[in-house]
Amino acid sequence: MRINLKATFNSGARGRWIVLAAMLAAGAWLARADDAAIRYEASHESMGTVFTVAVYGRDQAFLSEVVNEVFEEIDRLDEQMSNYKPESELSVINREAAQHEMIVEPRLFGLIQFSLRASQESGGAFDITVGPLMKRWGFFRGQGRLPSPAEISQVLNAVGYQHVYLVPERRGLRFDVSGVEIDLGGIAKGYAVDQAVEILRSNGIMGALVSSGTSSIYALGSPPGERGWKVTVRDPFEAGKAADVFRLQNFALSTSGNYEKSFKIGSKTYCHIMDPHTGWPVENMLSTVVVAPTGTESEALTKIFFVGGVEKSRPYLASHPNALAVFYQPGERPQTFKRTVLRSKSFQLPSDSLAEFEK
Repeated sequence: MRINLKATFNSGARGRWIVLAAMLAAGAWLARADDAAIRYEASHESMGTVFTVAVYGRDQAFLSEVVNEVFEEIDRLDEQMSNYKPESELSVINREAAQHEMIVEPRLFGLIQFSLRASQESGGAFDITVGPLMKRWGFFRGQGRLPSPAEISQVLNAVGYQHVYLVPERRGLRFDVSGVEIDLGGIAKGYAVDQAVEILRSNGIMGALVSSGTSSIYALGSPPGERGWKVTVRDPFEAGKAADVFRLQNFALSTSGNYEKSFKIGSKTYCHIMDPHTGWPVENMLSTVVVAPTGTESEALTKIFFVGGVEKSRPYLASHPNALAVFYQPGERPQTFKRTVLRSKSFQLPSDSLAEFEK
């Protein structure tokens, strides 16, 4: 069966992009793109979403085996990093780190270390300790609720990356007050995409697209005969409508949107993306899209820019290289948006990488 490489993948009502690469929402399939390259694709549920991997190679059995290895690693990360699973390493840390120092597995420690550095560099716009705040607003296993100002004030005592102390030489971690909880939901999927790409590369696969549901995507190499992977980002108001187009090669793209989780009281809508400084959901931002070298970085940056807004994001981009950001804010008329495109002051990509905003 021959597959049209320009076919459209739409991830559904909650989707954030359309991938012009014939990706399927579920299942596995095989196609011959030309006389040499075989395309294999499969999807797998993990981390509360659907991961999809599309790869090119010459042997179906080998491609299937490598993709299964990718899904096994993603499941391992979910077992380790989920704050929904009581026996995960992260859940144990959250229960005990205020009582005594915890020794953390090396890669998890590295991710927490990266997250705390991102928190510090962004002035706290990104903060992995927002877990208690998410619970108070009802976004943890719930549909959302409006807490009282007193509730928010109380929970903010346990929110703040400054409450997490690391001892790098022995991978130690502790909290300085009780009630602190680490929530990696804002970065773990991007990290999982990066780990998937490393497995693909280590097995000699140089053409693949890895998607963590509606969160992050990494374009490894290019499809046969194509100049990068073409990725279309959704309209903030309509999932099936395109807003902008990117072309990527050996680069990641992540999005954050107010449409992911929200609830409405009267005429006011409250989204799940919190400003850690105020304890309230961010307003006047519909979505942010970030293109960066890794999924870990791009996913963190979407939160930083969503919370910080356009003007506060400019200094960050001035000092951090190779990132492109698109901000979507409410337009002058209902159901319309205005976009702002910013790029790092230093934007010099490796010769084998591509990150273009085509609009």
